[in-house]
Amino acid sequence: MPAQDYYSALGVTKTATADEIRKTYRKLAREYHPDARPGDAAAAQKFKEIQEAYDVIGDEEKRRKYDQLGHDFYKASNGEGGANPYGRSPFGGGGAGGASAVDLEELLGGFGFGGFGGGARAGRGEGGRTRRSAPRDIEMSVTVPFEKAILGGKIDVHLSHLNGGENVSVSVPAGIETGKKIRLGGMGPENQGDVLLDVFVAPHKFFRRENRDILVDLPLTPAEAALGCKADVPTLADGMITLTIPPGTSSGARLRVRGKGVAATKTATAGDQFVVIKIVVPKSLTAEEKELYDKLKLVGQAAPRDGIWI
Repeated sequence: MPAQDYYSALGVTKTATADEIRKTYRKLAREYHPDARPGDAAAAQKFKEIQEAYDVIGDEEKRRKYDQLGHDFYKASNGEGGANPYGRSPFGGGGAGGASAVDLEELLGGFGFGGFGGGARAGRGEGGRTRRSAPRDIEMSVTVPFEKAILGGKIDVHLSHLNGGENVSVSVPAGIETGKKIRLGGMGPENQGDVLLDVFVAPHKFFRRENRDILVDLPLTPAEAALGCKADVPTLADGMITLTIPPGTSSGARLRVRGKGVAATKTATAGDQFVVIKIVVPKSLTAEEKELYDKLKLVGQAAPRDGIWI
């Protein structure tokens, strides 16, 4: 009998629902899969343990008998003192036909799939005959640069299960957001099933997104904001452009640059870019600057807050 029972191996209670067991197994399988932790012997052992546990308590009939027999279930499964009630060992040992509970194809197919429910249970049919499990989808995370997420483009993704590791070029649709998926059809293990890429859009050092629009801050001096000026502003699509700042522009104002947001698609028009004005006051003043500000205070208009608290 293992040091811990199957429920402990998965970290669930004996009253856990089938859905809770399945979700926990999928989480642990992704975390400890050899592809996620290459060269980690402890992780590989943990992965084996959770596969063994799920093969039993992830199956309604096996779980019922395991709950009834407890320690005797393990003995029976390994041919100790009685017939194996399941026809094979949950550890891939000498059950009927000596078949492994989770063969290599199933292990690869079980990493990150949307359909873990089949698990090793799909490996054997009636009469002890082995049948191939249905193709499954691999899930993996991918980081997309901010520019590619806005404008679209291509990125290279490393698929470790293809020919011992292979880089593939993936098309990124314009406007994709964090949490969306990109499907690579037929690129699962042995060219079966699909690869589902869970997208994370990397932040940009000065651009940010708001729906289909792009925002960028533009620092101005008080004089530039008051008198108006021309300022260079970055865009994702066209690089630097020159923007006219009208006189009397307040901090927080948004100036629109049309069509410079998320690129247009077949189902959506292009977004806009908004330049957000940030008036920056110097932290220290020269004697001349202080004198000019003192004069401005005397001849300037009333303070903008005058009268608003009444």
